[in-house]
Amino acid sequence: MEHYDVKQEVTDRYSLRGRVFHRLREDILNGKYAEHEELKEMTIGEEMGVSRTPVREAFRQLELEGLIQIIPNKGAYVTGITQKDVKDIYMIRSLLEGLCARWATEHITPEQMEEMEENVYLAEFHAQKGHWEQLAQLDNRFHDILYEACDSKMLEHQLKDFHQYVLRVRKKTLSQENRGNQSNEEHRRIMEAIRDRNPELAEELAHQHMINAYENMVRNGLNEAYDRPEESREDQGETSKTI
Repeated sequence: MEHYDVKQEVTDRYSLRGRVFHRLREDILNGKYAEHEELKEMTIGEEMGVSRTPVREAFRQLELEGLIQIIPNKGAYVTGITQKDVKDIYMIRSLLEGLCARWATEHITPEQMEEMEENVYLAEFHAQKGHWEQLAQLDNRFHDILYEACDSKMLEHQLKDFHQYVLRVRKKTLSQENRGNQSNEEHRRIMEAIRDRNPELAEELAHQHMINAYENMVRNGLNEAYDRPEESREDQGETSKTI
């Protein structure tokens, strides 16, 4: 396995523990580790070029986020994000993104507004060309601009975390041509409502955007990320598989 020296990436922004945590969280959300797989402190420390202490500290933070479970005298095991978690995240996001869009109409700066407009126009261009990777990147950036424009570090942090949690399955479903075009059209309408200083409409559109995104996931790939459809697992009372 390629050696990764996490110490080389330490900046003022993150502690060593923070760097280990973010790397492990990304690996879990990207599917590097399977559900119920054990995470070994020594092995991860060697791979990342750190001692076991920052790994142990990162484990505790991952457990607080529900991504792993630490069993005393046994070890740390991956829990990950389940299909039900994805649904819960999108239902919560639908409310928070609406609030975010409402606040953005009050606080967005001219520079942020200009970038948001440019983002929508660039996404329309790449959608017409079928450049789905660029479209996904622009989609992510649109939401980042929106989060930053709400002028609430607490709301921005929460929404960015939720956005990261479902990024893996979003990449798959956003590559569908119809959803890529529809998603950007929804972005355009949100952008116009914010530009027109219409908080009620911006909130309604951003809320519905998340509902549409989740419904599209169900139609185009969410269930395929699991062994069996969600309804079957719920009927049998089984634990959802990790994305």
